[in-house]
Amino acid sequence: MADTHAKNHDYHLVDPSPWPLVASLSALATAIGAIVWMRSLGGAAGLFGMKGPWLFAIGFISLCYVAYRWWSDVIAEAHKGDHTPVVQLHLRYGMIMFIASEVMFFVAWFWAYFDAALFPGGIAQVPNISEAVGLVERNALTGGHWPPQPSDNFHSTFNPWGLPLVNTLILLLSGCTVTWAHHALLENNRKHLIWGLALTVILGVAFTACQAFEYGHAAFNFAGHIYGSTFFMATGFHGAHVIIGTIFLFVCLIRALKGHFTPKQHFGFEAAAWYWHFVDVVWLFLFASIYVWGAGANAGAGH
Repeated sequence: MADTHAKNHDYHLVDPSPWPLVASLSALATAIGAIVWMRSLGGAAGLFGMKGPWLFAIGFISLCYVAYRWWSDVIAEAHKGDHTPVVQLHLRYGMIMFIASEVMFFVAWFWAYFDAALFPGGIAQVPNISEAVGLVERNALTGGHWPPQPSDNFHSTFNPWGLPLVNTLILLLSGCTVTWAHHALLENNRKHLIWGLALTVILGVAFTACQAFEYGHAAFNFAGHIYGSTFFMATGFHGAHVIIGTIFLFVCLIRALKGHFTPKQHFGFEAAAWYWHFVDVVWLFLFASIYVWGAGANAGAGH
């Protein structure tokens, strides 16, 4: 009798897994914990007697654990041969769609920045950040200029040809090293693969350190004006993506040291490389538009 359960197709039908449900509950706990935590700063009570920071910590730790276990299962499936060429193609489609969604995420921050930069004295009204009720015209927050006129909350923008340029060179170099690692993998040169990944991780950490130093020496803050909020939201979320990408590549480095990846099957590394190149490209747009184009006449004067 023929085996009715024999696999006669190239698709992967995943086994039942608890991780989608547990991940959803963990993400919900993380989101609610963050909201309660932020509300508690204003004197609001906790949820079901649990303080926001505790709920957030429980949800976030659970989310990290689920990510580790779920991705470990995916790696095990790849080693078992479940990731056929057809499955790998669909995984690539999924990564492309994910990066496309990330592009639209950053479009929102660029839109906010350019809307304020091109129409600093427009008639559009924004919520008054100093009062609970009422609206003020944007002109009152910017002085009709971009960047805004110097004030107690804003002194000057960054000099784009200082640390921002150094960070740009760091990311461009990291794009070269990750490409070097990719070509080494395709040629089955594991030594160069490991060196390329290690250098990329080091450069990612260096970028984050430089950005933290930059934030600590900013001549403006987040609150009180549009420039600070749009600047820190755009560059801050990019910084978060750099940290995520660095972790992604570090995991690939550990896997490479364990002998994972082959020239014909290395989607995990390929996805990390795509993500890192996306991070590089976004930074080039940030550097050109926010640091250079939007620097103003007295860039760096307040440092």
